[in-house]
Amino acid sequence: MSAKTILITGASSGIGRAVAELFLAEGWQVGLLARRAEVLEQIAAGQPRALALPADVTDAAALEAAFDRFMEWAGRLDVLFNNAGIFGPSAPIDEVAVADWAEVLAVNVGGMFLAARAGFARMRAQSPQGGRIINNGSLSAHVPRPGSVCYTTTKHAITGLTRTLSLDGRAFGIACGQIDIGNARTALVEDLTERARAAGQPVQPTMDVDNAARSVLHMAGLPAEANVQFMTVMATSMPYIGRG
Repeated sequence: MSAKTILITGASSGIGRAVAELFLAEGWQVGLLARRAEVLEQIAAGQPRALALPADVTDAAALEAAFDRFMEWAGRLDVLFNNAGIFGPSAPIDEVAVADWAEVLAVNVGGMFLAARAGFARMRAQSPQGGRIINNGSLSAHVPRPGSVCYTTTKHAITGLTRTLSLDGRAFGIACGQIDIGNARTALVEDLTERARAAGQPVQPTMDVDNAARSVLHMAGLPAEANVQFMTVMATSMPYIGRG
């Protein structure tokens, strides 16, 4: 049996890179999609089952071309990890520049829509039909951090995207689930930790990013008859449940 295939957006750093490296180690064929071509080439170096796909998720034409290249290389798309995203400014809403809001919206909602659209179309058209889309949500899809109006708003939108894809995908054998990750140690979380320290706020517990990657692996490896609709994986002691 040929290796299963996955395309990962935002694969050059953070959770996306951790997921890419784990799936490669597990023998999957992995498409690495992100803007920084040189970083993708570093990850793919010496990995015959890795394909670097430099593209910006907000560029619909570039994204479609990257998905086409992946299909030519891999033959089919079993899983899309729809992961690319940015945090944006950390501030009250009246201190957020409209341009910054537009950028976060374009990446976190527009980019995830475009990637899901491209993945859905190819899963629908391939034979045998079907596949799985895993959207990277956030604990912010449930409860916000202070000063996270841009990021939190977009992550609530991703929950709506996940539910709709789950419903519309049934006719084509396409499952969709969402993983909401809390405080995996990535550059983004380290930056938020430094912002909290600078503002005199409490520093939250974190967890190794490998815990998030292995959770994605579990979701991706399920048989077609099963789906994790929503998964929350987080640092055990972070203030999320109850009063903390």
